[in-house]
Amino acid sequence: MLHPLVAILVWLCLAGALCLNSEAQTSSKPTGTATPSSPQQGVKLANEGRCDQALVILRKSAAQIADKDLKRQVGFAGVRCAMSENRPDAAVEFLRFLNREFPHDPDVLFVAVHTYSDLSTWAAQELAATAPNSYQAHKLNAEALELQGKWDEAAKEYRLILQQNPRLPGIHFLLARLLLSKPDPSPTVAVDARRELLQEIEIDPANAGAEYILGELARQESQWSDAIAHFTRATKLDAAFGDAYLGLGVSLISTKQFSEAVSPLETAAKLEPRNPAAHYNLGMAYNRSGRKQDAEREFAIHRQMTQKDDTKPDSPSGTQPENFN
Repeated sequence: MLHPLVAILVWLCLAGALCLNSEAQTSSKPTGTATPSSPQQGVKLANEGRCDQALVILRKSAAQIADKDLKRQVGFAGVRCAMSENRPDAAVEFLRFLNREFPHDPDVLFVAVHTYSDLSTWAAQELAATAPNSYQAHKLNAEALELQGKWDEAAKEYRLILQQNPRLPGIHFLLARLLLSKPDPSPTVAVDARRELLQEIEIDPANAGAEYILGELARQESQWSDAIAHFTRATKLDAAFGDAYLGLGVSLISTKQFSEAVSPLETAAKLEPRNPAAHYNLGMAYNRSGRKQDAEREFAIHRQMTQKDDTKPDSPSGTQPENFN
């Protein structure tokens, strides 16, 4: 039986979603005159399906071509032949060549997307065939089951990994995420997820994501001191974790520590400048700290991001921005 993720990707390929762009894979005669070792000859061989010979020529000649049209032909022919010959290293090499020579080109990007998808399928098949009982295979299987909404089956896969590797980092975190993602969570979901996250931190104290979710769970239950502690640790573990700074700032505002909330919220707004909640809460912290002009600026940014037509937007907490007067 195919690995679930492999089955999904293979089905997509059969449906046509993972096939290379037929327009990019031009079958026209190569530009210029073909000599035994010329790039034109390499493209000709590729178009004739003689990819083992074509790849040798195409790889040697790609970097020395001046003509743009021939470069495209060589790149696309190289990707096509590398994939047909099961040469993922060569396929990636030609993709890099195409992306370097033709940045932002729609045909190149299209081929890159589907080639990497095909490479993903190949790697999944290889993993399922060569190491079906490895924790990596079980993890991939669990991720595929999650994508299909088979939450309980995915949880079983994660727990099987833990039976085999009880100290493996990341698995308790994934279990907690799964529990919190289920559309029909049990009444004990918060307790169960917290238990998994605490076990994760015991195994991997540097897991900023686990600290952040623990902070969110505490914040939702108005356990402000715990929330502040978890969010603070998350920001120290990952200085670019914008949501953790936002959670910390919101928790400090909730405990009326307005001046202390300014710094993390400024960082959140800097890291996530398009997040309306960061600007709104920063405005709240500024306003309650006596910095009225700064507060007006942040509320104005929030309004610009959220208002529709002439409708006055609600804040993330369901209240209108504070009166400055």
